[in-house]
Amino acid sequence: MWHNMFVEQIPLAEKILRTVFVYAVVVILIRATGKRGLAGLNTLDIVVMTLLSNVVQNAIIGNDLSVTGGAIGATTLVAVNAVVNRLTVTHPFLARIFDGTETQVITNGQILQKPLRRLGMSRSTLDHAVRLQNGENIAQVQTGVLEPDGQLLLTLREKEQPATKADIDRLRATLERMETALAQRG
Repeated sequence: MWHNMFVEQIPLAEKILRTVFVYAVVVILIRATGKRGLAGLNTLDIVVMTLLSNVVQNAIIGNDLSVTGGAIGATTLVAVNAVVNRLTVTHPFLARIFDGTETQVITNGQILQKPLRRLGMSRSTLDHAVRLQNGENIAQVQTGVLEPDGQLLLTLREKEQPATKADIDRLRATLERMETALAQRG
């Protein structure tokens, strides 16, 4: 029993190569599907992610059902991911390959239909993002950009942006000056 639990049934190098290859294939597949961040996953995306882990399991571990084999596969996955993450931070070219680039989806209050279709993003997603970022409708948006991480960042037109504390302080100072001027006249 103990022997079967810990003795590898396929060579270490094969286990590592299988894991790296499957990691690369999954990264390419996920990268090809678009820019949705985890928060943007819908029900179908979650089903695919769940099933994907099961589908590639045997490709990583092969016929090796040992605990050692599973630990090697898991360690290799975590190590490869850590290396790729560090490389994307230090090499902008790799960041563009793995993370992609931003995509503009709104300009001057107009939805750009072609990028929206290419991204598989719905109008309701845009409407929701506008409301989350203090707007009421897309016409109030100067620019809307989908970031590589799946975040939709909007810049409201200047006249539509909410007042900041600095705006209120300036208004308060102006009112105080007006009150002082009126008091001096009266």
